[in-house]
Amino acid sequence: MQTMFEELKQLASVDLFAESRKEDAFVGRPFYLDYDRLRLMSNDKWKQSVGGVPAGAFLLALYNGEAGSIDEALLLRVLRPTKLPTDDDMVMAMVDHYKEAPRDGSGTPLDSYTRSEFQFSGLECRVIGTFYRDENRTTRFAGDLDNFYAPHNYRVVKPTGKILEYIVNFREQGIPGGKGDERIGKVRYSSSLRHQTGDEVPVYVSALDFLGKRTALFGMTRTGKSNSVKKIIQATVGISGSGVRIKDKPVLPVGQIIFDINGEYANANQQDDGTAIYEQYPREVTRYSVLEKPGFKVMKLNFHRSIVEGHGLLAGLLDDDTSTYTRAFCSIDWTEPDPDDYGAKTRFGVKEAAYQACLKQAGFGNADQQVTFKSNKVIMESKIPGLDGVDPSKGISIDDAVAWFTAAWENYDEKDGPFQRLKRENKGGRDWADEDTQTLMRFLTRKAKPGGAANEAGFRKLIKHRILHTDKSTAPFEDEIVSLLRAGKIVILDLSQGNPEIQRTYSDRVSRKIFNEAMDRFINNNQTNFIQMYFEEAHNLFPRKDDKDLTQIYNRLAKEGQKLWIGLCYATQEVSSISSSILKNTQNWFVSHLNNRDELRELDKYYDFEDFTDSLRRTIDKGFIRLKIDSNTFIVPIQVDPFKVSGA
Repeated sequence: MQTMFEELKQLASVDLFAESRKEDAFVGRPFYLDYDRLRLMSNDKWKQSVGGVPAGAFLLALYNGEAGSIDEALLLRVLRPTKLPTDDDMVMAMVDHYKEAPRDGSGTPLDSYTRSEFQFSGLECRVIGTFYRDENRTTRFAGDLDNFYAPHNYRVVKPTGKILEYIVNFREQGIPGGKGDERIGKVRYSSSLRHQTGDEVPVYVSALDFLGKRTALFGMTRTGKSNSVKKIIQATVGISGSGVRIKDKPVLPVGQIIFDINGEYANANQQDDGTAIYEQYPREVTRYSVLEKPGFKVMKLNFHRSIVEGHGLLAGLLDDDTSTYTRAFCSIDWTEPDPDDYGAKTRFGVKEAAYQACLKQAGFGNADQQVTFKSNKVIMESKIPGLDGVDPSKGISIDDAVAWFTAAWENYDEKDGPFQRLKRENKGGRDWADEDTQTLMRFLTRKAKPGGAANEAGFRKLIKHRILHTDKSTAPFEDEIVSLLRAGKIVILDLSQGNPEIQRTYSDRVSRKIFNEAMDRFINNNQTNFIQMYFEEAHNLFPRKDDKDLTQIYNRLAKEGQKLWIGLCYATQEVSSISSSILKNTQNWFVSHLNNRDELRELDKYYDFEDFTDSLRRTIDKGFIRLKIDSNTFIVPIQVDPFKVSGA
C-alpha cells in the first residue's frame, strides 16, 4: 500500500494535458465562451458515459482547433442548465408528441432522429482559470484567462481519477508532498452518490496554509466543523518542529490552544467515538478547566496575590453592569507608583488593602495571610472602635482589615473625626483616602455615603465569581498557558462548565495575554514560534458584525496576527454575526450546510461561494464541505475524512 508521500510524488509526475486528451470522458462542445462563462451543448449519452455531470463538478475545455494541440486547458465548474438556441423548437416538438401519445404511454415511438435531438441539452459553467505550461515547460495555473479562441475549437471533458486528483491538489508551487501535508478528505460533488464511479479522489492540505493564517469553519451544528478542526490540528502537529522553513526561517514547535466551549476536545464523548484531541496527543496536551476535576489544571487565581490580574478578570465579568459605583470599581488604576514617591506608595498600599477587604467580604479567602498598610497617628488615637490603637503597618488579619475600612468609611465625613482633620492639615486639602480607595470602601460597606444606609449591592456583586479564586500561592494561569504554547504544546481550555459571561472573560483574557506577549516579541525582534488559536461557537465570543470597535482583541488578532505568527481558526453557524473585519482577513474557508438565506447571502460576498448557495442550503450531509484554502485559487467540494486517533 502506497504511503501518502509516495502517492503525491507519483501524482506530481502526471502530464495533465496529455492524460486529458487520452481520457475518454467527452461531455460536450462549447457554443459560447468569454472570460467568465462557458456554455456547452451536451447529450444524455455523453453525460451517462462519464457518470453524470452534477452541479459543482469540474470540467476541462481543451483546445483542439486548427492551430493543433496547445498545452492549455480551461478549468470549468458546472453551474446550471442553460438554454440551447434550438430548445424552443424541441419543446414544441415534445408538446406535439405528448398530445398525440396515449395516457398509458403506448403509441407511436419517436423516430431515431427526433429521439436523438431530444437528448441534447445545455450546461452553463464558470471559467475558474487556466492550466498552462510556462517557458520552462512547468505546469502553472492562473485564476483567469489571458486569451480564448472561438468556442468550436474546444472539446470539454470531465476529469476523473489521477487527472482530477492533480487538479484539486494543485497549488501555487505545484503538487504538495512535504512535511505537514495531510489528507483532509475526498472529492464529492453532490449529496447523491448514485452516479459516482471509479476510485475516490483524495484531497490534501498543508499545515503551511494554516500557520499564522485566518481559517473559518461555517455550518450548522453536527455538520462536521469540529471534525475539520481536528484534522487541521493533526496537520499542524505533523509540521511542528519538522525543520520545514518559511521565508528561510525554520518552523519551530507550534503551540496550539483550543477554546473549548462545548468540552468536546477536552473530554471523551460518545458522539465522537473516542476522538478527543487529548486522547490523540496525551503527552502534548495540557487541559484547563474553570472547575476542579481529575486530569485538569484549574483556571483559578489567588485574587489576593494577583491583584492586577484578578481585578481585570472581575472587571471583565462586570462589564455589562452600568451602575456608577460598579463602573468606578472596574476602573480602579493599579499602575505601580514611583518607588521614590513615598506618599504615592503609601496610598497605593491602602488601596490594595481596601480591595482585599472587599474580596474577603465576598468570600474570597486568603488562607489566614495578613495585610499591611500605613494608617496615621491621628487615626490610631481617634478612639473609634476598629481604628483606635490598630497599627496596620505591623500586619493585621484580613478580618481586622474589613473592620478597619468599615469603621473608616462610617466615620469618614465626621467633621471632628480623624479623616476630616487630616484633610484640613494636608497641603491643598487633599483627602487621606484617594478616589479609588473611597470607591472600594463604598463597595465594601454597600453605603453610597459615609455613615449612610447600606442600600447598594456592593461587594455582593462579586460573590458569584468566588469560584474563580484559590487561596493557594499560584502564578496567574495565563502566564503558564503562554509558556506551554511557546514550548510547542497543545492547550485546551474547557469552558463548557462556565456561564457565557465567564466564557467570554476567560477567552478575552487569555487571547489578550497571547497577543500582547507576541507583540512584545515582535517589537524586540525576538525569535518566535507559531501559535494557532481555535475558537468554537465563535459567535458567542467575537464582536458582532455591526460592532465598529476595531480595538477588540479578536479584531486585532485578525488584522495583526499574521505578522505576529498567530493563526486564528474559528467555527460558527452564524456567518452574518461575525465582524466584517475578521471575515475580510480570512484566507481559509470550510463551509458546510447552512439553512438560512441571510447567512448564505453574507457568504456570497467572498470568493465564488455564490456558485454553491443552493447546494449548501439543500444538502445536510455531515462532513460535506466546500473548501477554499490559501494556496489554492478555487473552491473544492469535498467529503472530510473522519478524524481518527493514532492506531485506530
